[in-house]
Amino acid sequence: MQEYPHNYVVKASGEPEGTILIESEGLESIVTAPPAQFGGPGNLWSPEELLSAAVADCFILTFKAVARASKLEWTALSCEVDGVLDRPEKNSLFTEFKLQVELTVPAVTDEAKALRLLEKAEQGCLITNSLKSVISLDAKVIYA
Repeated sequence: MQEYPHNYVVKASGEPEGTILIESEGLESIVTAPPAQFGGPGNLWSPEELLSAAVADCFILTFKAVARASKLEWTALSCEVDGVLDRPEKNSLFTEFKLQVELTVPAVTDEAKALRLLEKAEQGCLITNSLKSVISLDAKVIYA
């Protein structure tokens, strides 16, 4: 593993109408649009779905590391995330991420240990640990 800090550089670009292109060096580009709830087409990834997907993905990756370190044998893990977007104080924000997790293990597995490791993965997920972090903005206006 590389020493900290790690940087993840992503570029998004768009025009007044249409989709947004998300790019990062060495990765396949992603085309996004607003979700259907905000008048989007509903057939492309949206920022809201990408955030919920990041929570699910990070949970599974964290569990893989925790299970490996704890020598837990398992065969499958699914994580469904329900990201709840609300307006508690007139500002739209995600108020909750509900994770529904199913872990498949061999019959001889200690259930208490498996549950404990799932909880450890939930507590160790760097994405969910970052959701209440301070956000900095470096804005620049360019006139064409």
